[in-house]
Amino acid sequence: MSRLQGEIVDRERAIELLPGNRVTLLQNGEAYFTALEAAIDRAVHEIYLETYIYKNDSTGLRIGAALQRAARRGVKAHLLLDGFGSQDLPRSVTDELLAAGVAVAWFRKKISPWTFKRKRLRRLHRKIAVVDRDIAFVGGINIADDMNTADPAPFRYDYTVAVAGPLVQVICLSARRLWSLVAWTTFRTGTVREGGLAAAPSAVGTMQAGFLVRDNFRHRRDIEDAYLRAIEQAKFEVIIANAYFLPGIQFRHALIDAVGRGVRVTLLVQGRVEYLLQHYATRALYGNLLDAGVEIQEYHESFMHAKVAVIDERWATVGSSNLDPFSLLLSREANVVVDNEEFAGTLKQSLQEEIEKGAQQISKENWHHQPAPLRLLNWLSYGFMRLLMGISGYADGYGPAGLRGRHRDRPDI
Repeated sequence: MSRLQGEIVDRERAIELLPGNRVTLLQNGEAYFTALEAAIDRAVHEIYLETYIYKNDSTGLRIGAALQRAARRGVKAHLLLDGFGSQDLPRSVTDELLAAGVAVAWFRKKISPWTFKRKRLRRLHRKIAVVDRDIAFVGGINIADDMNTADPAPFRYDYTVAVAGPLVQVICLSARRLWSLVAWTTFRTGTVREGGLAAAPSAVGTMQAGFLVRDNFRHRRDIEDAYLRAIEQAKFEVIIANAYFLPGIQFRHALIDAVGRGVRVTLLVQGRVEYLLQHYATRALYGNLLDAGVEIQEYHESFMHAKVAVIDERWATVGSSNLDPFSLLLSREANVVVDNEEFAGTLKQSLQEEIEKGAQQISKENWHHQPAPLRLLNWLSYGFMRLLMGISGYADGYGPAGLRGRHRDRPDI
């Protein structure tokens, strides 16, 4: 057992880091879609693909065609879509997939926009693909063109990892369980027997890696707790790149405490305005972080969608989870954690290159001299975000005590 396998333990359970994996970093959609399509075309037995957004564009058509080819070869292909993120997908697209033999299911599709229920806020935000239990992909990239090409608009900056080795079976089991749950809830059928899983893949590499999920039952805090524990144990460096950064006070205090121990903490966050309210609410947090010595870089090269971190040049995570209320309190998320210097070094180098070419550092001096109207906009946005959380019934988990709320409602998809 490595040092990190023994030490990086969340507040309730150990992160199970399995040895013998090969984890490959894929930056941006072009790399991901090429690898995903090739894996689907090699499939022999089964495919599970989960995504928040699936667009009827060149990328959606490309991946959809690969799924259809696989289904016609006799491969059991499953596509799970979020009912909100993919709500604009024409029915003709899913009808074509179904006609080819692809099983398609929706996570929370039919909830009226005029009926306010807390459940409708709980979304499938994971981006996972598993093929034949031989390879799995986990990250933040949706099935959409804006993740794929720099023409006509700049590509989104994002990551996915390709995993081979024993961890693939863990990811496959998670995908199977969620598919079974959604299929049973929707059709009252379609469950998959876990006993059908083959033996775990043999070792193909030297990396230790683990798989973390966030759900609305037993794993509400697993991803956040993994971040917190790693930050609390950091010795010299924390680099976090997160597109939508609005964590609770406990997370912010962990970053500030790390700086107090002499750790260099760097945040790479969204610089372009994509979602107005969230953008300025995030900026309301800058002052205290800058005063504590946290380095803040805003990414302007393109829209940023990454959700990754590197700590002490060894612990690394890549996944779908932002550090905001949507990801930490509501959505189903999935991250891979890697304990390996080579992988962490590759991710760190990629982050540094993007910071150098596409980011602008926020200085403490300039920040505290920004115009009063901008400061007011930041705090009004933050206050409104808190109000929305209160209306939704989730503010109790996002208050001064940090993200510690544990809702006692029944298990839910």
